[in-house]
Amino acid sequence: MTRRALKAWLLSAVVFATLTAPVSAKEDEVSIGVVAPLTGDQAYIGIGVQQGAQLAVEDANVKGPVFGNTRLKLLSMDDQHNPTQAVLAANKLIANPDALGVVGHFNSSCSKAASSIYHEGRMAQVSPASTNPDISKQGFDTFFRVCATDDVQAPAAANFVASKLGLKKIAVLDDQTTYGKGLANEFEKKFKALGGTVLRHDGIKQGEKDFTPLLTKIKSLGPELIFYGGVYPEMALLIKQSRKMGLEVPWMGGDGIYDVSLIRLATPELSEGTYATMLGVDPHSLPEAKDFVARYEARYGEIGSFSAYAYDAANVLIEAIRRAGTRDRETVLNQVRSTKDFPGVLGVINFDAKGDAIGKSISIFKIENGKFKFIEEVKPEVANPPAG
Repeated sequence: MTRRALKAWLLSAVVFATLTAPVSAKEDEVSIGVVAPLTGDQAYIGIGVQQGAQLAVEDANVKGPVFGNTRLKLLSMDDQHNPTQAVLAANKLIANPDALGVVGHFNSSCSKAASSIYHEGRMAQVSPASTNPDISKQGFDTFFRVCATDDVQAPAAANFVASKLGLKKIAVLDDQTTYGKGLANEFEKKFKALGGTVLRHDGIKQGEKDFTPLLTKIKSLGPELIFYGGVYPEMALLIKQSRKMGLEVPWMGGDGIYDVSLIRLATPELSEGTYATMLGVDPHSLPEAKDFVARYEARYGEIGSFSAYAYDAANVLIEAIRRAGTRDRETVLNQVRSTKDFPGVLGVINFDAKGDAIGKSISIFKIENGKFKFIEEVKPEVANPPAG
């Protein structure tokens, strides 16, 4: 064989091998994203979200390829509970052709900021924890959530304070975020409708450290309880500083304070008697969640407040990808939208026409002896209409 003939033969062999070689690992993968605060003062809760989604992806791969020979990968991104960072993360996911959906975000302000990006990119967004009602009122057909909303959570809290605790005069604080302010406003509206008096409603900023001047003003009014719309880092400081100045009235907040980090930061002694509402019920009490909780805690330790929600959100996406059987985002999105009676570990999941979860309840907890003690479950006052 001449040198020229040999060279031609080798070239043809390379071409043939390239065309007939197995598809590369990358080409055999599709991804879902998880975006949450993985660093900073909310990292504990964000990492719990990431770990819940990770278990869902691993469980999916144990079952086999999601379609053809295609397996699943999780892409984790840190939004630092900052809307600007949330938008950057969303743009990165949209630019990745292998990414077919996203579990996120944790904070309502981040979900709301990023939701238009996912809508433009036709990517299904399933939030495990963003509770602000306005997010689903934007008209984006790419947004879904597996949790109750603040127009269910806040009235449940107000009803408890007015009817069960019998209190009439309270103060309200919020952290001026989409979540915190929205929750506090909904609480105030319902509490006033029940005949209660809001002595004052003030805003603070996330990251603020000294609340003594504001708490001094609140103390002078003699409230019977202080309601806070926000997340646990600032709540811990508020509790500690209020107790230091002799303001001994109980505190209450929403799902953003329902985390063991609050008790650790504020100390069990000073956080004693604090009330919190939480979405749904404690997964430890649910037979459907028993296996998930056991596997999660064996691997990671104590389950995060929203780990089970992230597991359910991820599984909704994963099953939609299986049914779609394709990398096409629009097809996956349509399958998420057609989700019906999905058996989540926190209960059956259905979505209404806006992407809100139907019929999700709220639980009331009280910190006693360094732990959140379940008080009661509150069903939504009006069930959301099903998707038409």
